Formats: sequence, C-alpha cells, structure tokens
Amino acid sequence: MGLSRKEIGRWGEERAAAYLGRKQYQILARNVRTEHGEIDIVARHGQTLVFVEVKTRTSDKFGPPENSITAQKQAHMIHSADAFLLEHPELEALEWRIDVIAVLKDSGEREKIDHFENAIHG
Repeated sequence: MGLSRKEIGRWGEERAAAYLGRKQYQILARNVRTEHGEIDIVARHGQTLVFVEVKTRTSDKFGPPENSITAQKQAHMIHSADAFLLEHPELEALEWRIDVIAVLKDSGEREKIDHFENAIHG
C-alpha cells in the first residue's frame, strides 16, 4: 500500500527542512497558516527571511514537482508572506524572498532535491 498525498507531502517537507538545515538555514516555523493559505517552511538565512513552498512528487511522469505551482498559488504565497510579516513585526527589517523546493521521491527512501531561490516574485 502506498503513501497518501498528505504523507508524501509531510515526507517531502521533512526532507526539505533537513536540506535547509544542512545549508545553514535556521528553521523558524513550519506549516504556518494564514488567511491566504499555508507557508510550508519559514526560515532565516543570514539577514534574509525565506518563505519556502515545498512540492513533493513520487514520479515526474507529469513533469517536475515545481511545475505544479500555479499563478494562483504564487499569489497566495505572496499574500501569505505579507500576512506573516504583519504578525511578526520583529522580522520586518529583514529582506525576504520566496523559494521553492522540489522533492522527487524514488521508490525507496531517497530523494532528489532542487532548490529554486527567489522563485516567486511579488
């Protein structure tokens, strides 16, 4: 029996968070809900606040994971980042960007990770 979409997404987010940790990102929050949607990971990298959308797939049959981010999802991410900053004024002085991390899971427990910095622009 295969994993559910939710389990696959959770697995991918764990892998993305571990990847960011190895790259010296400080994870500040995960699965942040705003009125505009969810932010998978909020991290800090130096003086930059990074909002991360994680897309996980078990196959690239229908294209790579990052191709599934629609214009509507991009708009929701921008609005969600703005909402997060309004609730955390202590972070407003930092530069910020929105990254996408695409995780492609193979049939085992291995993954291929692609990190697209500043992938979504406001």
